[in-house]
Amino acid sequence: MTVPAPPADTRRFFLCERHGHLARMTLSRTEKLNAVDAAMAEDMLNVLDEWRDDPEINIVLIDSSSPRAFCAGGDIKAIRNIITHQGAVAAHTSMAIPYRTMLAIARYPKPVVTVMDGITMGGGIGLGAHARYRIVTERSVLAMPETAIGLTPDAGGGWLLGRAPGTHGLRFALTGNKMNGVQALQMGMADYLMHSDNLSLLPDALSHASIEQIDSVLTGLTRKQACGTSLQALPDKSAGVYDVLSLTPAEGVPLVLARLNAVVAAGGETTWAESDIAALNAACPFSLHVTWRMQQKLASIPLITDGFSLESTAVGHLLARADFSEGVRARIIDKDNNPVWKPASAIDIDPAEVEYCII
Repeated sequence: MTVPAPPADTRRFFLCERHGHLARMTLSRTEKLNAVDAAMAEDMLNVLDEWRDDPEINIVLIDSSSPRAFCAGGDIKAIRNIITHQGAVAAHTSMAIPYRTMLAIARYPKPVVTVMDGITMGGGIGLGAHARYRIVTERSVLAMPETAIGLTPDAGGGWLLGRAPGTHGLRFALTGNKMNGVQALQMGMADYLMHSDNLSLLPDALSHASIEQIDSVLTGLTRKQACGTSLQALPDKSAGVYDVLSLTPAEGVPLVLARLNAVVAAGGETTWAESDIAALNAACPFSLHVTWRMQQKLASIPLITDGFSLESTAVGHLLARADFSEGVRARIIDKDNNPVWKPASAIDIDPAEVEYCII
């Protein structure tokens, strides 16, 4: 028997529903692909605080009303606009609110189930990939593409990449490459690969489940209609290419590029290597160096709160540099994809300035 649900509570950025002891938050800022800003994050946090103290709620589900995106990331155009009119400190302060919401999800005392269906990047990783139960689908596209706009992976995404198996974390942190549902499972970014056709069954199934039954419910829906057999796994050869984290970025970035070019020259399946080369060459040189050092430090940080703190420090410094505003202009606003980085070459990067970003 289906538990009757009261009318949905429509907020500015999402819908709230109750299904028995299940509370559901459905992101609905579809015109911006659910990009999260300070106002949206604060509204989410307020509702989560209410639900945390509600004895009638045992499980929280966070999903999206659109199959295109769970959350495409932070509203970086808005952040750039704040820098232009109020300065980098004000922009960094505005980002602290989404960070608090993401950490609240990570540390929520009640089980949170997130559905990272469609585009899930940057801040979307922060909202979706720190929950206790994380679902991806055959439509999922996950990434931390911050080096392309003069930043470094944040929102706890860099911390997750630092804990990824083998050397794959460094690869995705530097290149910002997209990962599919299968790869997200391999990377430790998700727990269940569910066919999108089964997502409509989630609310009712979870409304009838006890906390102890959540895993069996999600596993059952995952098996109900298998998916992902056509999705590519992580390329085996990439592990050797990126086995360089012990080096300095000045030593390691050129070595990675040399190894990637060698893979291409050897022939065979080289699409992934060609894509990596293009991403590294297009990325902000300074951001690559900061991200490299961040991955070295994050790999040894066990607590997510400490990971967020380090990422936030680095982001604060990078927002104050010209590269971020230029990256957003080139990638998002003018879309000429021709950013003018300063410095333009890794040769001209001051290692002391890189270290200053991660202190």
